[in-house]
Amino acid sequence: MKARLDFYKASPDAAKAMIALEAAVNKLGLEPSLLELVKLRASQINGCAYCVDLHSSDARKHGESERRLHAVAVWRESPFFTDKERAALAWTESLTRIADTHVPDADYEWVSSQFDERERVNLTVAINAINGWNRLAVGFRSVSAM
Repeated sequence: MKARLDFYKASPDAAKAMIALEAAVNKLGLEPSLLELVKLRASQINGCAYCVDLHSSDARKHGESERRLHAVAVWRESPFFTDKERAALAWTESLTRIADTHVPDADYEWVSSQFDERERVNLTVAINAINGWNRLAVGFRSVSAM
């Protein structure tokens, strides 16, 4: 696959805005390991090879096991995730696939059972951020270094 353009160079201001959003997400108090699972799952759904590679690597740096990383795509059938992680992954899927899911009440109830109001907003902002990154990376065909 060939990159279409380098969006960092094409619009430094837009890139800075995304970087600022990412920096804010990282300061919202969500566990880094949970954030990486959410980023990985959204990236899988969106077909963003660049972000799947990046967030798999980042998750490993936060101590994530290979076994759990491989199971993220099938988390519903896997015994490796906590109730809190499952709720976050369900919320990630609902928001990432919003045109298809319309974010069902069951997913909201699930995430509400594991996250307080502030955490739900913070998690939603984190999901919004990774979906934004995915759209930039997929749209402009960002390519991982070998």
